[in-house]
Amino acid sequence: MPSLGDFVAPRRLGRDFRWLLASSWTSNLGDGIALAAAPLLIASLTSSPILVAAGAMMQFLPWLLFGLLAGAVADHHDRRRLVMLANALRALVILGLVVSLLTGQATVWLVLVTSFLYGTAEVFADTAGSTLLPMLVRPADLGIGNARMQAGFLVGNQLAGPPLGAFLFAAGSFLPFLLQVLCVSLAILLISRIARTPVPDSGGTERESKLRAIREGLGWLRHNAPVRTLVVIILVFNVTWAAPWGVLVLYATEYLGMGPVGYGALTTASALGGIIAIFSFGFLEKKVPFATLMRVVLTCEVLMHLAFALTTVPAVAFVIMFGFGLYAFVWGTISTTVRQRLVPMPLQGRIASVNMVGVFGGLVIGQFLGGVIAQIWGPTGPWWFAFAGSAITLALVWRSISHIAAAPPARDTDPTASPA
Repeated sequence: MPSLGDFVAPRRLGRDFRWLLASSWTSNLGDGIALAAAPLLIASLTSSPILVAAGAMMQFLPWLLFGLLAGAVADHHDRRRLVMLANALRALVILGLVVSLLTGQATVWLVLVTSFLYGTAEVFADTAGSTLLPMLVRPADLGIGNARMQAGFLVGNQLAGPPLGAFLFAAGSFLPFLLQVLCVSLAILLISRIARTPVPDSGGTERESKLRAIREGLGWLRHNAPVRTLVVIILVFNVTWAAPWGVLVLYATEYLGMGPVGYGALTTASALGGIIAIFSFGFLEKKVPFATLMRVVLTCEVLMHLAFALTTVPAVAFVIMFGFGLYAFVWGTISTTVRQRLVPMPLQGRIASVNMVGVFGGLVIGQFLGGVIAQIWGPTGPWWFAFAGSAITLALVWRSISHIAAAPPARDTDPTASPA
């Protein structure tokens, strides 16, 4: 019978994968702590809704500004060292915030600038970090590897981090951010144990190579139908998903009458469903073809929107949200795994960055549309929009899903496995 350690990080994935996993989990815990502490800090410094909303904007604005550049940088430098450097910058930025809090010099503008700088460094860290897994494990193990990485996000970023961040903030406004610095610093130490990763030969001057690299990445994506379709699916489904999610707090507290505690519990229900899904992924991957899984989870997404539009019972909303966590994190693992298998190793950073720009672009568009629709048609309006939009999209791409799942993997994605 395998030990708990072997179950969480199977030995066949290698020692370097375990260092990567430990680093990712530690970093996610730090981000989860800030997920609750940062809005609390901004709210303690200002009562302006615009400034509070600006704090949330800092999470996705750097992706829209620097996402494509981060992909080109990741494909032309040592990716492990790039993650370490970006995380070091993140730690320094937050350490500066800690000093300002201890000295009483913190202002809402300083916090917003800190959030933007931190988010910018995170773009480069996450983009480069997303390319490491395909370099460390075999293509056949990408599914289980991504599932374990997702588990760290769920536990650290969604479950453990936020309540810990809120508790520490109540004890002292600087405490959650000091712990965040420690988490990010530990993540650097852990990822430094991974063997040195190769650096692709960029050629040309630094500026020319980055611009040419971005064009090459976009050109490759334009001519690769399976990956291009997958990116489009993710973009459109993020638009439809973000429309109701942007006003979920109003839907939960005013329409369903759940109150602030009930609203917070909805996200917990989603995370609990996600944990079950992530640790069941290995079984699902062996028993169910990827094309079938992709169709099932996207169909569940369509039905989830319809169910939220129709229900008026808080208990039913919890069940729906639990189911959302079950299928959503299966989709996240599948879509990431399929993309990593189909993209050549030298292009991993650029295509991952295009995907993330699409994700955050979809969130921006969806949240804007959701606010407008809710203003005109009420809190259930965005759910009806999401249901119709996702249903039409799924109908259009239904046949293409088979081609995405069955596409042959890129020839150069089979890395030399690290010793166990």
